[in-house]
Amino acid sequence: MRTPAPDSRPVALTVAGSDSGGGAGIQADLATMVAHGVFGTSAITAVTAQHTRGVESSFALPLEEVEAQLDAVTGDFAVGAAKTGMLATTEIVQLVADRAPDFDFPLVVDPVMVATSGDRLLEPEAERAYEDLLGEATLATPNADEAEVLSGVEVTDGESAREAGEAILETGVDAVLVKGGHIPGETVRDRLVTENRVETFEHPRIGTEATHGSGCTLAAAIAARLATGDPLETAVEGATDFLARAVRYYYDVGEGHGAVNHVVDLRNAAAREPTAEAVREVVDRFVERDVSRLVPEVGMNVVGATPYAESVAETAAVEGRITRTLEGAHPNRGVRFGASSYLAAFLLAARESAPELRFAVNCRFDGEIEDALEELGWATVENGDGNEPGDAFADRETPPVAVIDRADVGKEATAKLVAADAETLADRTLELCDRLE
Repeated sequence: MRTPAPDSRPVALTVAGSDSGGGAGIQADLATMVAHGVFGTSAITAVTAQHTRGVESSFALPLEEVEAQLDAVTGDFAVGAAKTGMLATTEIVQLVADRAPDFDFPLVVDPVMVATSGDRLLEPEAERAYEDLLGEATLATPNADEAEVLSGVEVTDGESAREAGEAILETGVDAVLVKGGHIPGETVRDRLVTENRVETFEHPRIGTEATHGSGCTLAAAIAARLATGDPLETAVEGATDFLARAVRYYYDVGEGHGAVNHVVDLRNAAAREPTAEAVREVVDRFVERDVSRLVPEVGMNVVGATPYAESVAETAAVEGRITRTLEGAHPNRGVRFGASSYLAAFLLAARESAPELRFAVNCRFDGEIEDALEELGWATVENGDGNEPGDAFADRETPPVAVIDRADVGKEATAKLVAADAETLADRTLELCDRLE
């Protein structure tokens, strides 16, 4: 018999409806909580038949069943934070409002009141009951339409978002996060309104309609972070960052627009060591083959990005680069994350237009390399003067194999090879090296 090794985790609670399509509701909340290292519990308020194209039907559970779930969870688990989503009926909204004063943990209220189409989902009595619920909540997370319902202020910009948030504070809620996803613009601005200040969290808008479940996921992420002990502003900042990545790397499932990727951070973290190992294998092949003829004066580096990388810290590279020695090409030190700055920034910029790219290497560039690239027939582009690192990838159906940076004052000419996987990058680099011989 083996000795057990229990894993103790913070506990969070979601009070919301079930989404049979898995993209929103209870399913999204629990997946998000798991991604944050939190044990998720639930009280289901309604069962819906829905998919990526819409909702087919909805059935609200009897009030006593919702109450029994709340009793079961709060009576046994040390709940660290809770969030609400679809509460379905006036009676369920009022039930949660009546129970909330007894909660000894933070409560995040996502007031699901308006459909994506703009239609009101709740009867007026339920909307009024939300005011009682908000009076017991730590945070409300309305979108622009819901903020208008709760405040009477039409939210069209930052100033009106602040006004709406301040009006909602009068219900007694500690803070209001007025979400900016429904407000047009190239930048999404979520505004956290408290009694003393307004803080704005900005992210570039992602060009996709696959945002099903985004509101549920954001509120669940905030609740999960509160359950781990994060202060409110830290929890909101981390959750909005989390959602931005979850939307960009959405699940391409179903016949509709897809759904946000609730476990994107978890999978990205799991890919760190395999990514670093892939870079090591490429470096080993370069050393074995001796790619000295491709090593520029500044040294060569190989960089690999995790599948959902958004920062240099999420890229692995050779610390100190690969240099030419009397024995051949050799790395100065090992592979670690954040070891590259310039080449990693180039790869991240390229991923803005071609997110499938994950690996890159910089090689020397001269007439001999230029002839070899032409003979190989690879798609190549040049970075012009003053261009951003990723400009060479914009407006292209398929990414190039090589990006040329010609010599300039104080700048060595280089050819950067890119690929979606490490093996392809290594094969191409060695093929280029063979062509020189």
